[in-house]
Amino acid sequence: MNRFFLLTASLLMLSACQPNQTDMNKNNPFFAEWTTPHGVPPFQDIKPEHYLPAFEAGMAEQLDEMNTIASRSEAPTFENTIEAMEKSGQLLRKVSGVFFNITGVLKTDTLSAIEVEISPKLSAHNDNILLNPELFKRIKTLYDSRETLGLTTEQKKVLENKYREFARNGANLAPADQDTLRKINEQLAMLGVKFGNNVQKEDNNYQIELDSTDLAGLPPDIRKAGEEAAKERNLAGKYVYTIHRPSMYPFLTYSTRRDLREKLYQGYIMRGNNNNEYDNKEILREIVNLRLRRANLLGYPTHAAYVLEDRMAGNADRVYGLLNQVWPSALKQAKSELAAMQTLARKEGVKGELQSWDWWYYAEQIKQKMYNLNEEEIRPYLKVDNVINGTFILANKLWGVTFEEVKNLPTYHPDVRTYLVKNEKGELIGIYLSDWYYRNTKRFGAWMNNIRDQSNIQGNRVIPIVVNVGNFTKPTADKPALLSVDDANTLFHEFGHAVHGLLSDCVYPSISGTSTPRDFVEFPSQVLENWVFEPEMLKLYATHYQTGEVMPAGLIEKIKKAKQFNQGFITTEYVAAAILDMDYHTRTTPLTGDVIAFEKASLDRIGLIPQIVSRYRSTYYNHIFSDPIGYSSGYYSYMWSEVLDADAWTAFEARGIFDQTTAQSYRNNILAVGGTRDAMEMYKAFMGREPKIDALLKRRGLN
Repeated sequence: MNRFFLLTASLLMLSACQPNQTDMNKNNPFFAEWTTPHGVPPFQDIKPEHYLPAFEAGMAEQLDEMNTIASRSEAPTFENTIEAMEKSGQLLRKVSGVFFNITGVLKTDTLSAIEVEISPKLSAHNDNILLNPELFKRIKTLYDSRETLGLTTEQKKVLENKYREFARNGANLAPADQDTLRKINEQLAMLGVKFGNNVQKEDNNYQIELDSTDLAGLPPDIRKAGEEAAKERNLAGKYVYTIHRPSMYPFLTYSTRRDLREKLYQGYIMRGNNNNEYDNKEILREIVNLRLRRANLLGYPTHAAYVLEDRMAGNADRVYGLLNQVWPSALKQAKSELAAMQTLARKEGVKGELQSWDWWYYAEQIKQKMYNLNEEEIRPYLKVDNVINGTFILANKLWGVTFEEVKNLPTYHPDVRTYLVKNEKGELIGIYLSDWYYRNTKRFGAWMNNIRDQSNIQGNRVIPIVVNVGNFTKPTADKPALLSVDDANTLFHEFGHAVHGLLSDCVYPSISGTSTPRDFVEFPSQVLENWVFEPEMLKLYATHYQTGEVMPAGLIEKIKKAKQFNQGFITTEYVAAAILDMDYHTRTTPLTGDVIAFEKASLDRIGLIPQIVSRYRSTYYNHIFSDPIGYSSGYYSYMWSEVLDADAWTAFEARGIFDQTTAQSYRNNILAVGGTRDAMEMYKAFMGREPKIDALLKRRGLN
């Protein structure tokens, strides 16, 4: 969601008294009109010392704008109140869009320190808006008479969102309770930043250094990647593997050294739980308890009740209902998969039970035996450039959109590629940046960010600037970057978010693009994954990086047959994490015991087998703990959205995966409208009915 934070004017006044502040502000790129092509940030001119002054000035500016709106003598109208709020904070949008992207991709100790300093100030400033009684009074006056104001559908939705945002964030509380709420929000902001920083430090600090005698089972490409990683660390003659997934998963899949698989995987699952300076256990407990206090203060029995009130799910019972509907079949399938792997392991002489670090290795052995399919057989056809081009081909075939790579736009790193995005009429509709390769300054995972939101207030058309980020292994000196099946799905997934932002056609920035309920926002990204390995699609992009040969039909057929392979494991590790999230946030009493014991009790209760570790353990669960809200009480959203995506995909299957009528309906009812309508109403406008779970269960082989 789009968030704009404020700061009191006194902070700016204090800042202005500092030596040379005027000179520094004079040279601060945020205080000048950007003359770069299409207003792309001049990344090369922005220095760390520019952020704090720009934040402070931007927040003070927006606070002044909000106070002006609140103190107007004329009666409130949509234009002089709600629309004026939507137009406010331009400088703050500018600096926030850059800073919170850069901290994800180029984080340094200096930027971390700025983030720690600015986060509580941003939280306090946000409260200064949401707890402004005169501003809320104007909003409430409009909200109470909204049916008689002659508003458009989008205007009505913006007004309703604004009212709920204020009401749900303490506008109706007594002053003393508002003061308490401010303190809680400030603490949560600081703790969330610290949690995320600790995880990143743990991610980057752990590696295993191997000799050539330790590489048994590893294919040449994976050995080469280990060699390149060692060279980057000035460890000539060694091989390095890290707990970043593009490094770890191939090692777990192919290394025959069970002891080394254990060593690497233990480093991964113990992040934030090593009783060192980056330990997250106490931070996690504080976050859980502060969230409960805040929910109670606002009149909710639990944090989950507070969060889910404005999501599609609505309440915790419906979330648990979905997860519990899937769990028994998933666990049964996972146990069946384990039994097959255990049988194979015993034939190979392994004594005792398999462990969690064995799963990838034996799953690969089973896949090769059952389907005659080897991951390394697929990779040569998934050169990263080809897969990226595949996403562009898909966007063009479905919606006529083109991506034109250009070299004249500023970037923040040499790995970043820039594109002009044009619609079917050749009109520029957005700027797209892609940053797919691993760096140790990036946070874990893959994502999409808006550097600038799309809007069109009073005909002032602002095109979005969207960035996709990943952590794929870089090309080596003699070989391009080749993706795994999971990597290819991830790239299409994140591109789905990007398309959602780029094809937005809304008036107001607060509800444009991906500003939808959390359990709906993954739907447009997940639905794009359906095309990745469709035969018609593969023929358009999946060519061998050496020969140029299109992926052969026989290999495509093997991929198709193996589609449901290992779905027990995949579903079980995910649902376990979603249930753990809900168990933390449906508590009605403070968490006082050991968080690892709580985690164990949660997963034991549902019968998770020891050979499967929850996709995220508590101490590195960034989705739910590294942001004041984030995905807390919301990690279930991926499955909720998959119900939508699997069901929606049946429409494309029935009419043709490139059918123009279906594609345009999807664009008009889902992608273009952002959060301007109720999420279920948007879905029903596309499908003609509410979603059914049948397609998801069939896809995963759990029906």
